Amino acid sequence: MSPGELSGRTALVTGGTAGIGLESARLLAEAGAAVTITGRDVERGEKALAAIGLGVRFVAADLSDLDSVASLARHCGDVDVLVNNAASFPGASTVDQDPVSFERTFDTNVRGAYFLVAAVAPGMLARGSGSIVNVTSMVAFKGVAGASTYSASKAALESLTRTWAAEFGSRHVRVNSVAPGPTATEGVVAEWGDVNEELGRALPLGRTADPREIAEAVLFLASPRSSFVTGSTLHADGGGAAV
Repeated sequence: MSPGELSGRTALVTGGTAGIGLESARLLAEAGAAVTITGRDVERGEKALAAIGLGVRFVAADLSDLDSVASLARHCGDVDVLVNNAASFPGASTVDQDPVSFERTFDTNVRGAYFLVAAVAPGMLARGSGSIVNVTSMVAFKGVAGASTYSASKAALESLTRTWAAEFGSRHVRVNSVAPGPTATEGVVAEWGDVNEELGRALPLGRTADPREIAEAVLFLASPRSSFVTGSTLHADGGGAAV
């Protein structure tokens, strides 16, 4: 993408202090957008700002808390590009899943994203433009043992992608998903360990993704280069959807 292609546009990336969110924020900023990233940890936010530079801002927010979601939307004002990336991703078999972790996953991955979109979409609709990119997962459509809660939450977000595309399309607001395969982020490695690498080796490409590879897909869907794409899921999964 050419430098300055997103000049004059504002972007909000939730869960932007590490991994796919951090790399997405970096690419959006390099393309000229004024980027705000969110995260629960202020120290991690400061480190992310130092890593990216380019005038990126950090706002502390917890997407599992609706008051925090509302505060974030008020703080950011007009948003042209929203990347719903913040996520909780517990690994547990269904019979071992605890209710607290289950609730936090859905509160973050589904409810938080839902009400953030509800807060920022009216501005997009009024201006007649905008792009929402939901970061989902390969496991939203593929059964993986131990991922029941996470996969169900991401399947819900993919369903919302299609509904929002239908609701917002007449006002030229596009909504799409990126469904990553196993990606070598710190958070996933900490939660899933060697299982993540095993999933990568089972893909046609035989490896896990670098977070920047997923961020490139996010950037494409956020940009005018995907101007006739809405309601779609881009499977950035090393061929996982094919087998």
